[in-house]
Amino acid sequence: KVGLISGICMIVGTIIGSGIFVSPKSVLANVQAVAPCLCVWAGCGVLATLGALCFAELGTMITKSGGEYPYLMEAFGPIPAFLFSWTSLLVTKPSSFAIICLSFAEYASAPFYPGCDPPQVVIKCLAAAAIVVITIVNSLSVKLGSYLQNFLTAAKMIIVIIIIVSGIVLLAQGKTENLKDSFKDSKISVGSLSLAFYNGLWAYDGWNQLNYITEELKNPYRNLPLSIIIGIPLVTVCYVLINISYFTVMTPTELLQSQAVAVTFGDRVLYPASWIVPLFVACSTLGAANGTCFTAGRLVYVAGREGHMLKVLSYISVKRLTPAPALMFY
Repeated sequence: KVGLISGICMIVGTIIGSGIFVSPKSVLANVQAVAPCLCVWAGCGVLATLGALCFAELGTMITKSGGEYPYLMEAFGPIPAFLFSWTSLLVTKPSSFAIICLSFAEYASAPFYPGCDPPQVVIKCLAAAAIVVITIVNSLSVKLGSYLQNFLTAAKMIIVIIIIVSGIVLLAQGKTENLKDSFKDSKISVGSLSLAFYNGLWAYDGWNQLNYITEELKNPYRNLPLSIIIGIPLVTVCYVLINISYFTVMTPTELLQSQAVAVTFGDRVLYPASWIVPLFVACSTLGAANGTCFTAGRLVYVAGREGHMLKVLSYISVKRLTPAPALMFY
């Protein structure tokens, strides 16, 4: 039931989570200057695109859900596939889901505690509630999960466009002082570039998500490569332009001192409507969490079907056509 538009929304929606609104400073901290920082963001996009194009080819050759799992199975046999499925299910997938939901809870509760950090108990309860709601939605209906993803992706594209257009307007007004001499004071070494790429690629994480639901795509031979070819370059362009917008308002030092870069940007540019930034960033992180849940459940289901997990995890609801036991277990 997942078409081309939903496929693009799945990619864009899962990649653009909280990363670009929080992690620009971790890239900048490693290279110390504006121009190398922008080059790293563009380079990460090229790397993610190349990886995703390989996955597009694999996905159209082996049209099974589960991402890397069926490819490891075909190439290297059951043992690496078994280890991958268990590591993903017990460590990597749930922890990234939890991290994204905690980011969501932090942004969502911030407006209610002006001038101080929200209490940990509030953040944790809100994150737990988000996990429960997303799991229930995805267990009830594939269409509902997909519609929620499309809606949240539209919300995050609104905030991305607001930030980019604000940046273009400020550039047109001549706010270019932070972009002059942009290689000045840069600190470029193999170590610093590696760390900058590592932090940048975290914000691109999710480029492989569509391969987890290959079996649920309408006409995967056309829609899988097309979604990837449209989705990832779109994200790369957005990321570079968002960073340029940040630098029109903040010096590199101010950017590094900011707790949440997008919120600082909103306070300076969109005042008095700055409250929309944390609201939309919360929607954005929720969208990434929904995408992660939607796809991770399929990995559990495929592993159960192959006998690498309990058989009950491969069951699909007869009425709702969703892998509910796999989602609940996840």
